[in-house]
Amino acid sequence: MTAVRDWAALRAFALGLGLPQVEDAVSWGNPVLKAHGKLWTWWAPQTYADAPIFKVAVDERDFLLDAAPEVFFITDHHRPHGLILMRPEAFDSGWARSNLFNVWRRQAQKRFLKEWDAQNADRFAEFGHQP
Repeated sequence: MTAVRDWAALRAFALGLGLPQVEDAVSWGNPVLKAHGKLWTWWAPQTYADAPIFKVAVDERDFLLDAAPEVFFITDHHRPHGLILMRPEAFDSGWARSNLFNVWRRQAQKRFLKEWDAQNADRFAEFGHQP
C-alpha cells in the first residue's frame, strides 16, 4: 500500500505511471491532472472530503461502495457524477494504478491509442492488463 495522503502524493503517484499526454491544470481553483485534455484525477478540497477523486462508471462505483466501504466513499456533491473518492488512510495503489490506466485509455483518441499500444505492449502487465 502506497501512502497517498495529500495532493502532492497523489500527483506524484499518478505522474509516476509515466503515461503520456498527462498535464497539470487547474479546475474550479484547484490543482488537477488532465489526460488527453480531460480531467483525470484530483484531490477533493477539504470543503467536501479531503481525499483523492477518481472517475468510474456508476455501476462500478456502486459495487465498490458496497464491497469496500473502508476504502471507498462518496459525498452528496460528487454523487451525481461518475466519481468515487478513496480514503487516504486506505489508499489502494493497485486499484488506483489500474483505474488511472483505464481512464487514461478511455480519454485517448483512438489513433493515438493504437500507436501507443503497438509501442508499449510490454507495459500492460504493470497496470494489471493484457495487450
